[in-house]
Formats: sequence, C-alpha cells, structure tokens
Amino acid sequence: MHTVPDGVEVVASRERARDLPGPPLLVLDAVTGFLDAHGIGHGPLAWQRIGDGQSNVTYLIERGGRSVVLRRGPRPPLPKSTHDMVREARVQRILGEHGVPVPEILAVCEDESLLGVPFYLMSRLDGTVVTDTVPPHLSSAAQRRATSEAVVDSLVALHGLDVSGGELASLGRPEGYLRRQVERFRGLWEVNTTRSLPAVERIGDWLGRNLPASQAASVVHGDYRMGNLMFAPRAPARVLAILDWEMATLGDPLADLGYLTATYSEAGNPATPLELTRVTRSPGYLTQRQLAERYRSRTGLDLTPLPWYQTLALWKAAIFCEAIHTRWQRGERPHDTSFGPSLERGVPRLLERAGHFAGLTATPRR
Repeated sequence: MHTVPDGVEVVASRERARDLPGPPLLVLDAVTGFLDAHGIGHGPLAWQRIGDGQSNVTYLIERGGRSVVLRRGPRPPLPKSTHDMVREARVQRILGEHGVPVPEILAVCEDESLLGVPFYLMSRLDGTVVTDTVPPHLSSAAQRRATSEAVVDSLVALHGLDVSGGELASLGRPEGYLRRQVERFRGLWEVNTTRSLPAVERIGDWLGRNLPASQAASVVHGDYRMGNLMFAPRAPARVLAILDWEMATLGDPLADLGYLTATYSEAGNPATPLELTRVTRSPGYLTQRQLAERYRSRTGLDLTPLPWYQTLALWKAAIFCEAIHTRWQRGERPHDTSFGPSLERGVPRLLERAGHFAGLTATPRR
C-alpha cells in the first residue's frame, strides 16, 4: 500500500492539487474529510489503485483497520452521459436489493469540489478476480470448468430479474435499445477519432440494416466478462460479486451474451485489446460455443442472431477504445504507457474481428 503522494495521480492536499497543471485522481485530505463525515475509519489513510479498468478508476482505501473501495471517473473533460458514478451507485443499490451479488454502497459524493468528479465508496470484498493467472483454488480441470459455468449462470440469473415494474423498471427503456445503441455509437465515432477507418461506417451500416427483434427485456450489464466478476476465495467456483456497472441499463439480454462470447479468450482465436482474461485460452475452460449453449439451455432464447450481437459488441468496443486512444494522443492519459499506444493497431483488429462475425471480412489473421 502507498502511504505518500505519488506524482500527479495522488496528492496530499487540495492546496497541493491547485498547484498542478492537471487535476490529480485522489486528494488525500479531501477523501479523509469525506471518510470522517461518514464515520469510516480514523487516522491517516493508505491507498492502492486496483482493477484493470481503462475507463473509470478504482482505489482500495485503508484507514484505522477499515478497508473500503473508492470508485471515480477519469480526469475531466468527460463525455456527456458517461462515467456517471452517482447513477452507477444507484444501480448497484437497486440490484443488491433484488439479490444480485454486488458490493454494498457505503456513501456517494456528488460534490465535485473534492476530487473534480463525483465518486462513491463501497465495501471491500475478500475475493479473487481472474485475469492473467489461475488462482490455485480454481486451477483444477473441474474448477476451471466450474468457473466458466459460474460466469454463464450469474448472467442467466441477472437476466432472469423481472424488470417490468418497481425500481428495476426505472433503470432504462428497453424498447428500441438496439437501434439506440447503433445510432449512439455512430455519433461517438465522429467526436472521438482523428483518423479514417472506413470499417466503422461499413459495419455500422450492416448493423442498422440487420437489427434483430429482441426476444426479451432484462437488466443489461454492458461490460459483462470474467474480469468484472469476483470469485469466492475458496473452491468451489462461485461468483461473489459482479463489478463495474457504469453501462448498465434495461435492454436486450443477448447484448451481454454477445459481448461475453465475442471478448472471451479462446485458444486459436486472434488476440484483441478486449482480451482481458487470457487464462481461458488454457485447457479446461468452456469455449465460446459452450458458453452460448449453456446460456441457451437455461434461458430458452434463440441464439441464431448471436453473430449480430457479437458484431455490435466489438464494433462498440472499437469506438470506445478509439476514444481512449485519442485521449492518450492528446496527453490526457499521462501514466498510460501501454494500452493507449497499443490501440493504434488494436482498434483496427477489433474492427476486423467484428467484420468477421458479420460475415463482411475473411477470417482474421491469427
């Protein structure tokens, strides 16, 4: 754990923050005051940045024997309707009340004078997030399979919530969800790129012409993948919490399945920037096809149009990643020495893979 300021990312005081050319991500005296106001811990705090997110920022905060997690958006300027931490906290509170495994929300700060953006605090859970290495307690062949199965089963349970009334119904408007997704991301490309990639328009046109009819309405996580799940610290494999609800809304459940399967690492498939849990390339884990079949057998949904949803997932991911690449080019991600620059080629790879699912290109190079 860090206990002292670290460059321009974290500073000790608001006075020090005012002297910097750009806003820091964490201001220790401001956070300390907020913790005091909510009776969380006592004395000096220690911090550690956690998670693999390339958008919002998450810190583990320890203070006087208490451990909490602080989540905030990136440095301003922020695009409208993104990085809404107040809404994300509300979504988690509502879902937690309906039995979805999520961290408990402890406090929400809407006062932007503290850190420059709203943020919230949630409980720290003792669990494991699977990304580049297989945890020992989940390493046997049986537990690798069980881990994959738990990913699908948690998604099925989420999509099984009744969203026709109550607070869940307030989370979004499922009618027209797919068309809005295509139209919204078309607009985002124009404002987030500095280069010409004709595949974006070509794939967007294909998506618009081939909109499937939604078979159901559900909570849609929007970034559902193994790396956004926390597993229990002991076998058997069990999802302790679903994390990162920034993009959650009501819509078509197959959008989540399309994203999960299209970004899921599998031996023999080409790598993309969305390959964030590489361990599933190893033996023992379910394949993309097996994930989809398990989901189908538990929901009864027709997966014939799944390639459309997989195309949508990677096309959206390319546009989102292009925004990160552009911010990096502008110097707005000063500590990013790997992900941002990798997107020069990474975004075209995502588009190539999206075109493959749409049948618009040959099989991508491996």
